[in-house]
Amino acid sequence: MSTSSVSKGCFVFKPSAKKKKTLSLADHFIHGCEGAENSEKRFKLCQDLWDQIKMDTEVLQDELNRNILDSLLDFTRKCSSTRQHSDWASQMRASEIPTAALVLGVNVPDHDMTFQSLSDLLQQSVTPHVASVQAKECGALKHLIKRVLERLMGTVVTVDDEVVLEAEQTSAQHHKSVHCSLSTLCDWYNTKTKKSNTGTPGKKRSSPVRDGPQQPPVVIIFKDLEAFNPRILQDFILICSRYIERLPLMFIFGIATSPSTIQHMLPHSVSSLLCIELFQSLSCTQHLATVIDKLALLEHFHSQPLSVLCCKKEEALLNVMQLDHLDLERIRHLLSFKRYVENQEPQEQVDLLTDDTHLKEVCQKLIKDLHKYHKNYYPILRCLHTLTSSLPRYPLGKQIRELHLICLEKNVWESEDYQSAMKLLKMLAKDELIALLQRCAEILQPAKSKKIKSALVQLEDMLAKFKQLDTVAAEPPPTVEDSITSPLKHLQKKTDLAQLQKTLLEMNESRRAKKLSPFEVLRNEALEFIDSLVKCHLSPPESQVLNEVCYYTSSATVRRHLNATPRTSIQAALNSPFYYLQNDRLKTEDGTVSNAAPDICIVYKLHLECGRLINLYDWLEAFATVVSAAEGNDPDSDNFGKVDEIKHARFIRAVSELEFLGFIKSTKQKTDHVARLTWGGC
Repeated sequence: MSTSSVSKGCFVFKPSAKKKKTLSLADHFIHGCEGAENSEKRFKLCQDLWDQIKMDTEVLQDELNRNILDSLLDFTRKCSSTRQHSDWASQMRASEIPTAALVLGVNVPDHDMTFQSLSDLLQQSVTPHVASVQAKECGALKHLIKRVLERLMGTVVTVDDEVVLEAEQTSAQHHKSVHCSLSTLCDWYNTKTKKSNTGTPGKKRSSPVRDGPQQPPVVIIFKDLEAFNPRILQDFILICSRYIERLPLMFIFGIATSPSTIQHMLPHSVSSLLCIELFQSLSCTQHLATVIDKLALLEHFHSQPLSVLCCKKEEALLNVMQLDHLDLERIRHLLSFKRYVENQEPQEQVDLLTDDTHLKEVCQKLIKDLHKYHKNYYPILRCLHTLTSSLPRYPLGKQIRELHLICLEKNVWESEDYQSAMKLLKMLAKDELIALLQRCAEILQPAKSKKIKSALVQLEDMLAKFKQLDTVAAEPPPTVEDSITSPLKHLQKKTDLAQLQKTLLEMNESRRAKKLSPFEVLRNEALEFIDSLVKCHLSPPESQVLNEVCYYTSSATVRRHLNATPRTSIQAALNSPFYYLQNDRLKTEDGTVSNAAPDICIVYKLHLECGRLINLYDWLEAFATVVSAAEGNDPDSDNFGKVDEIKHARFIRAVSELEFLGFIKSTKQKTDHVARLTWGGC
């Protein structure tokens, strides 16, 4: 096939006459996965589970943010109460604005959700006057003021440019009185709080914030402080400081990087007008760990055709009867099912391998057993975690996910850590052990499984016996005590090594012969009961028939997705977008550019053919030629390869993205060139 390109080595092939169609996630999932015959149903199941995971993640994030949000609410209440019920001037200057610097960090997954929760809590319990602003909607001072007033007053606000211009001059004239549209907010606030200023002529007006107890603060939240124009932010703070006597203002700065951002953005003359208190958000390790646990979900539903059975029991039983012969053959090839068949009678083996109807009936029974396993597994897992997470050094992990991973890999009761944990549990005091067993009973309480209900009855009987021990006085046998203490006294007089070893052996035998107290007998009985529950219900999922339907075991694939190799990942994505998008339309031979490739991939391929310095005009012409061919234009036409406004804009955006990723940078050697920052070529 002939090629046409001003860029040597970059091959472009004409697209089909059909209009390009962008594939959605659903289209990609349905047309590119294993077992496409039931892919729509699997995608629906995957989407439903993903929605549930998303909701659970939001709930978890709310829990993680609860402490920091409560602290912010206390800070807001404290500042408001201080202004109303004490000598405000003695605690801070009249021009100081209470400011909370909320450092969320760059890894928090959704800052908007956090600020929305904060805004809702403030409006519910502290003040109805809360306004949130972002930098992208506040490109000028008048825009910032306009957004604040509109969101506080709930009406359309027009700001006089002349007034704002006069207000902007306050940065250079700190001591002059400032007239700004914030006076409109003051009048509105006084009306809302029914505290209009009606002072006597000739007498200084009193500050409305000290007139009564009903003075809710006016809170302004800056969601992304780093993105604000420093000059706009400085001018706004200077204006607000002029109204602090009339308006109980309060700021909340959302910071993603470091608290030092405030010092870099605000000079001392401005930052001194703020009374800043720092609030640091919690680590997102727990949140990320929970989310990462769910990353295998899409991969499982995409690669496992039998994942159509990974749903609620009733729906799974119905889906079993709808399986076709190909799906049933997939079941016959599962390792767990092969092991199951090997343990059956010869005639049953023949029926399972040849009779599809019989196999469906058996699969329904196996699916029911798998769901019973799930119902029993998780309550017992939580009970074991409750018992072991309180032990020193966390022998089975501090978090339940760590214990869950151990149970997935092997029989947990055969591990040394489990044996160590059971020994430590035998050393707990009576009150500690009873408290832990009581928490286990609370965990088992809502379970609906018959086996778990039976276990709950036995556990409650043991707890009742523990409580009866308080009325029984146990008398230690004196002979045992004498047998233990007398060798100790004898040891003080003996220094011979052989005699020492003999005495220690006698002490050990004495302890073994000691009669157990009623508490120790009941304690051992309770721990043996817990041990029996663990052995019965915490066997690894691989021991269950049809476990492949619900469990994803290809850890290597997930590890490849999670490995933090940004340079390799970026280069792989730019060289071959098919590697990540898995779209057949992006498949190409080595050294070629797909018609459907993103602009940044085309620009990246072209830049690999250049030297250390790249001529931007030549680069643009090469890009225009590639794009023209990809659009199906006639190579012999006069307009082929010409640069128009759209191609120019696409090129600028792609080059800017490459610069952001660190592949190129501007250079002072030649104004119309950029410098490469990476090695290698095509």
